[in-house]
Amino acid sequence: MTDDDYPSPWNRYNGTYAGLPVAEVPMDGDGPWPDAGSVAWRLSARSWDGGRIAECFDRFFEHVDTAKVTAIVIGAWEDCYTDSSAPIVRRLADEAGRLPELRSLFLGAISSEESEISWIQQSDITPLLEAYPKLERLEVRGGSGLRLRPVRHEALKVLRFETGGLPGEAVRAVAASELPVLEHLELWLGVPEYGGDSNVSDVEPILRGERLPALRHLGLQDSEIQDELAAAVASAPVVARLETLSLSMGVLTDAGAEALLSGQPLTHLRVLDLHHHYMSDEMMRRVTEALPGVEVDVSENEEPDVDEEDGETWRYVAVDE
Repeated sequence: MTDDDYPSPWNRYNGTYAGLPVAEVPMDGDGPWPDAGSVAWRLSARSWDGGRIAECFDRFFEHVDTAKVTAIVIGAWEDCYTDSSAPIVRRLADEAGRLPELRSLFLGAISSEESEISWIQQSDITPLLEAYPKLERLEVRGGSGLRLRPVRHEALKVLRFETGGLPGEAVRAVAASELPVLEHLELWLGVPEYGGDSNVSDVEPILRGERLPALRHLGLQDSEIQDELAAAVASAPVVARLETLSLSMGVLTDAGAEALLSGQPLTHLRVLDLHHHYMSDEMMRRVTEALPGVEVDVSENEEPDVDEEDGETWRYVAVDE
């Protein structure tokens, strides 16, 4: 995976996606139209003139040889902060026969100027996995209304959820799914205020790894339970087969880092990503020194907010609203 596979939540994928240059579907005139299989196609509504995403789909299927298309990026749809992605999911599922080579799909590449990440209204995305048995990469931004049912998928290699609050129901569905070739799993768990109501028990089947024999990267990120997750990861069977591990973007403290250091060896990892955390300088040094040869990211060392009146301490995840 390349650098564009680890984006900020504001990346609209109007440059590259899945190793391909991104092409917007022209909505005026006759193009020009690039070769259908040479680009990742970006479909979205046009906010400046009231263009609707359904019209963009119509034009895409009318003018593009969709039998060659391998990658699609779905950007903002009209009123994406009030109207769900259900019509888009349904359209993609219904048109699966016209997209036989689709391998990479991002649903919701929407900038914060268009909608804050936790305002994006998603829906049940299970039909996408059911309709595209050859899909290798599925990424979704926005957790509001997001649903998923347990599935078995023989081709999926990358599954990513960028949210400020990933529903526990969706986490449990991922954990219950049979994904025999999945290599990269990334969950931005978020906070309860935005629907992120999962707990450590929800991810325990993932940590056992029985349904994920090919997993090489695990990201359990952006949560207020980062210390508890770190303690669970410290003894998780799946860790032994990982190449990269991310517990970043959350409120990891010295307690969680201590649990990691006291657990199973992590020296086999290529990368341990802990960026955006609340560890002390001494703990950052200990973690780095304990893992020679491992690329350890302890950047974005945050300071907690302390209420001067009652002494209450506040720590914040990297992405919530």
